[in-house]
Amino acid sequence: MEQLMTIGEAARVLAISESHAYQLAKTGVLPVVRVGRRVRVSRGALERFIADGGKDLPGGWRREAQG
Repeated sequence: MEQLMTIGEAARVLAISESHAYQLAKTGVLPVVRVGRRVRVSRGALERFIADGGKDLPGGWRREAQG
């Protein structure tokens, strides 16, 4: 099972503010998992996001999760 991180933890990894990370999550750029009202970031998805140069996937992250 993949480890989930908080938005704050992901923001620290990306060296951005927490509010900017929330904005990226809201717009679908940052890959997130919603657990009820909480927002979490998969460590593996974050690593892929970074490896891809910070670009979201064509069709969005939800498409990858379904595939």
